[in-house]
Amino acid sequence: MTFSQADLFSSETGGSQANTTTQNNHPANTSQRSRAPLAARMRPTSLEEFAGQQHLLAPGKLLRRAIDSGHICSLILYGPPGTGKTTLAEIIAHKTKARFVRLNAVDSSVAELRKVIAGANVAGSPTLLFVDELHRFNKAQQEVLLPEVESGELILVGATTLNPFFYVVPPLLSRSLIFELQPLEVEDLLALGKRAIRDAERGLGRMALNVHDAALKHLAIVSDGDARRFLNALELAALTTPPDVGGVIYINAAEAQESIQRKAVVYDADGDAHYDTTSAFIKSLRGSDPDAALYWLAKMLHAGEDPRFITRRMIIAASEDIGMADPRALLIAVAAQQALETVGLPEAALNLAQAAIYLATAPKSNSCTTALAAAMDEVKSKRTLPVPNHLRDTHYKGAERLGRGEGYKYSHDYERAIVSQAYLPEERRFYKPTDSGYEHQVRLRLEEWREEMQRQSHPPRA
Repeated sequence: MTFSQADLFSSETGGSQANTTTQNNHPANTSQRSRAPLAARMRPTSLEEFAGQQHLLAPGKLLRRAIDSGHICSLILYGPPGTGKTTLAEIIAHKTKARFVRLNAVDSSVAELRKVIAGANVAGSPTLLFVDELHRFNKAQQEVLLPEVESGELILVGATTLNPFFYVVPPLLSRSLIFELQPLEVEDLLALGKRAIRDAERGLGRMALNVHDAALKHLAIVSDGDARRFLNALELAALTTPPDVGGVIYINAAEAQESIQRKAVVYDADGDAHYDTTSAFIKSLRGSDPDAALYWLAKMLHAGEDPRFITRRMIIAASEDIGMADPRALLIAVAAQQALETVGLPEAALNLAQAAIYLATAPKSNSCTTALAAAMDEVKSKRTLPVPNHLRDTHYKGAERLGRGEGYKYSHDYERAIVSQAYLPEERRFYKPTDSGYEHQVRLRLEEWREEMQRQSHPPRA
């Protein structure tokens, strides 16, 4: 199945032009708009055109109610690129009839902020300050905004791709509502693409386009929820594909793949995507799902994650989540790290995949984790136990005169190297083996040894 502007032109053709009196960042004339990229031309001007984010903008949701009522407080929009943060700020300004001022934190100074604040103090209508890349403001720049945000003379709408709880000062966070935008779904992007194809005023509707549904879906999937990337790739395909003899531009899968080249994975090396993906990887290993573990591993490798970091995490998981249920897991994880150092990427990706599959499919036990935690808690919070005299070192000068080591029983002098002897002055049980995998054998062995030691300590009467 294919669709073209001829098929769809009978439907609605886009939305109304933005109100340039309140949104001074919209191009004011048609020639300027025609030179802008498709993503800029197709920028929604109302909530009805806005794609996705239904968890925030569906009827009855807090942000939707606030926008519809025109009563907006300062807020921070947090999410990946191309999810509508700037567009939403413009729609809010238009809906509230606020004076709209836009700054980019990369090149804005304290002096510029003070100028905006001074203008807000004398303006007859509320001033909405949109700060793109808010996380790039330093502490001093953020704190300049506090008095006016506190008084309500200035409505701050900040946009950031990074977690604001890490990059925005607490006083500003406490004065703002925080809304997290999600990557757009494939269906949302497909709807955007169809609207752009049929929109003759702002989109590609004046071109004789025939876009195969598989091509549009490929662009939607590869764009990873980024509407800007999706629309600009669609426009590139339309502008660079030669028409046939009848003047029709056919965009099939090949043209779509060429226009977007490579899938761009949203992955910041020191931000949420890094930690979230790592968390998903470790939890997939722990949850015994090799397919999920391979997916998150592939995402990290594709995005350029440090492979040494990945192997370190697998080494930790081998003891934390598998432990004695399969002691070989630690050997496999360490071997993957050594293979990485010896072979290097991309070939070592196979070694990492093998290790990930082994860890995911190994029997699980966290008994090592809980045993160590219990022992550490004992040492930290309770009376320190002295070393029993018979276990003390006998090699230093004067040890024999002090009776060090007296009464120690050398295990190998006894059958099967098992002898009843106290190794702590008071009995403690930190390690509690489970019945998972190899640890089941360990549990049976310990039970047998303890029974033998009990018999030695309390031999039967003659």
